[in-house]
Amino acid sequence: MIKYLGSKRLLVPRILAIARRLPGVRRAVDLFSGTARVGHALKRAGCYVIANDHLSYAATLARCYVAADRDRIGTKAERLIRDLARTKPRPGYFTETFCERSRFFHPKNGARIDAIRERIARLGVEPELEAVALVSLMEAADRVDSTTGVQMAYLKRWAPRALHDLELRMPQILPGPGEAHQLDAEEAAAVWEADLVYLDPPYNQHRYLGNYHVWETLVRWDAPEVYGTACKRVDCRSYSSAFNSRPRIAAAMRRVLRSLRCRYVIASFNNEGYLSRREMTSLLGEVGRVHVLELDFKRYVGAQIGIFNPRGVKVGRVSHLRNKEYLFVVGRDSAPLPDALGRLASSWRRAEQIALL
Repeated sequence: MIKYLGSKRLLVPRILAIARRLPGVRRAVDLFSGTARVGHALKRAGCYVIANDHLSYAATLARCYVAADRDRIGTKAERLIRDLARTKPRPGYFTETFCERSRFFHPKNGARIDAIRERIARLGVEPELEAVALVSLMEAADRVDSTTGVQMAYLKRWAPRALHDLELRMPQILPGPGEAHQLDAEEAAAVWEADLVYLDPPYNQHRYLGNYHVWETLVRWDAPEVYGTACKRVDCRSYSSAFNSRPRIAAAMRRVLRSLRCRYVIASFNNEGYLSRREMTSLLGEVGRVHVLELDFKRYVGAQIGIFNPRGVKVGRVSHLRNKEYLFVVGRDSAPLPDALGRLASSWRRAEQIALL
């Protein structure tokens, strides 16, 4: 899957371990699905999954990894991707914007991205098949980008991977049905009834549209007006989410929680968020009994690299290299929280201590 700030790659095994210990979890909603990594894992584990995200690239990832049924479209998708891989390069808007005006991708790969994306647009295939093709292209582009993982800037010199040739691969779609939607989270919270809702909201000033504006443009294929060195979409200037606002996040979270129709909630948050562990526990405690699991992780790759000015000179010192990730588990409407959750947390802490020795 694509490189992603806030990716739950390391948390997925823990989230699945919790979900397996909650009685009767068969139907799950991922309300802020992002890369759809959690929804994909829950579907693999046997749940019927409904994924939601209001950004177009994230909804496309969910349509591929959660909604698409390999038994139904797998063969057609493989044939389509093989055909798209034979597309000859033809530079256009993408190459001009993201390879020449900026340097996110080498022009040779930009020309391939332009040509393949234009073919997908002209084919007019069904939504799930189109999503698989778009994700194949997005992931191929991600493997040859020249960034540290976000699209706020690009490297001064080409990353070695940026010189590799773009290669389409078949995404690992799963058999069976699922759903993908593109609603605002506050609107979506009351729409679906489920056994489990997973919440992974934005939690600080980092806006996902700005961080991944190239993917949004690749999926929408709307050739927007852009601004700045990073050639961001102009709508990045006006885009706003209550979850990216310190004064508004608590009220937004409360509205979501009160609208949910489920027995259990698992929420991800960390100690760099606008809400503290105590504040999150208090909010979640308004709707049910809360159990908190705390984990220690490395910060994102940009923090590991350091702080640099536009000339590529290191100008600052990173304050810390690790953070605390919290998994809040909530039993709503008197739904029981198994005692095994406490033992689970203890086993994780022992494993972390052993890993550090």
